Amino acid sequence: MCGMNKKSIIALAIISLGAIAGVAGATHSWGGYHWARTSNPFTIKLGDNLSTAWDPYLSTASYDWTLSSVLDTTVVPGIVNPKTCKATAGQVQVCNSKYGRNGWLGIASVWISGEHITQGTVKMNDTYFSTSQYNTPAWKNLVLCQEVGHTFGLDHQDEDFYNSPLGTCMDYTSDPTPNQHPNAHDYEMLESIYAHLDSSTTLSQSSASSAQDVDHNDPATWGKALRYSSDKKSSVHEKNFGNGSRVVTFVVWADPDHARHE
Repeated sequence: MCGMNKKSIIALAIISLGAIAGVAGATHSWGGYHWARTSNPFTIKLGDNLSTAWDPYLSTASYDWTLSSVLDTTVVPGIVNPKTCKATAGQVQVCNSKYGRNGWLGIASVWISGEHITQGTVKMNDTYFSTSQYNTPAWKNLVLCQEVGHTFGLDHQDEDFYNSPLGTCMDYTSDPTPNQHPNAHDYEMLESIYAHLDSSTTLSQSSASSAQDVDHNDPATWGKALRYSSDKKSSVHEKNFGNGSRVVTFVVWADPDHARHE
């Protein structure tokens, strides 16, 4: 910097600070969609339709997300068949089953009316989680934490499998070990999403859903692919039913190289 004058140094510092602020301020809300509620913190019920082997991972995800200052989660008995994992109004149903070699490891669908989330489902595919590649605590923590996080209005922080892990479950990665839990930016994003209050709530008592369903074994029913990850696979889909009603589906694909050899 010997040849730089004072103004040049100050300008460079401002540019550098702006770049840092841009990274720190990066958003991973998807469209500002959120659960309608009249106060913070509010409670989201996670319906436990999981096998006993998965229960500790749901407990971990529930604990982690409840560290947020704006929302709490509580695990309640599930009320749906895990194989179909039908949505119920006002709750998030969490399921596991051997859903087959359909390509996805975990998937979350979130129903929206206007700008408000009304219900969600999370599925863990034991067809792949029973393989040596994915039958590990790290992979189970990462995928379950991420899919549950989507049902609160969070998007992925990053979708490149091959860059350095960000230390959050909302990050795509080939190394799950550092990415098993939310990080500070996830909690900050939730505070931003839920900074305002609504005049009504979509967190009603559970009831049978009248919303249109999605066949998770048939990507053609997921709607338009909105985004692709670094491996060229779709990561987010949206199906529009009209009149402000839609369902957004987030998918984590299994690594085909590992999956086909098990």
